[in-house]
Amino acid sequence: MGGSPTGAVGLVLARPARLLGVEPFFMEFIAGIEERLAERDLSVLLHVVADHEAEIAAYRRWAGRGLVDATVVVNPVVGDPRPAVLRELGLPAVVVGDDPDLPAVRTDHAGPVAEALGHLLELGHRRIARVTGPSALQHTRARTAALLSGCAEAGVEPVIVEGDYSEEAGAKLTTALLSGPEPPTAILYDNDVMAVAGLAAAASLGVAVPARLSLVAWDDSTLCRLASPALTTMSVDVHQFGVSVAESVLERIGGDPVTPRWSPTARYVPRGTTAPAP
Repeated sequence: MGGSPTGAVGLVLARPARLLGVEPFFMEFIAGIEERLAERDLSVLLHVVADHEAEIAAYRRWAGRGLVDATVVVNPVVGDPRPAVLRELGLPAVVVGDDPDLPAVRTDHAGPVAEALGHLLELGHRRIARVTGPSALQHTRARTAALLSGCAEAGVEPVIVEGDYSEEAGAKLTTALLSGPEPPTAILYDNDVMAVAGLAAAASLGVAVPARLSLVAWDDSTLCRLASPALTTMSVDVHQFGVSVAESVLERIGGDPVTPRWSPTARYVPRGTTAPAP
């Protein structure tokens, strides 16, 4: 992209705006990006839209008006149209996830899923469920594939249901799982908000956690630590994740080769929602 530097890095979030108020992940992630960019007098231009079509329209406006020096692309999906558009526009980009053509900050999803599953299996759980984020997301598919593989090795058949990261999805899906003829004894959630809602749903049904049901959240947050009991999590240093993305963006803007980077690995943090299977 030609022209003089703008001092801004674009980030478009294609997700319901209502989720941003309750989901801590992106605020912490953006704070990490901002902290590193501020050292170079750069800032984040944040735009929240409904879908990828609106996101691509934003990229076209930004490129046409020279509003950003680069952009950060989050939540890659299968058959993602965004990288090709950004290449066509000549808008420098860093992908948070996997992309064959653009600089990327990748994440190991298989290892942490195997770790979480291993802990649950050690506790004797065999009826295991997973409440996922949207199935089109690459990282949702990677986590699901890792869980299916690990469960197959253990001779366990998990139940997988799809959510949207919201409190409503967490409550509704947990209620449905626990109301079935063979309710799970352990549930893994793809984010903290759905897990906290699932904990409340279990309480409303009279299902004791962790005596009858173990719960594991992905992404640690204040929500998880203040829940009663406090939630066991797959904890990620989200702030450092943002800093790593900013490092790649700075290299991209500077015209330097972008160092291949990985986000901090999620680690299992046991708290009050996991116990031996009943």
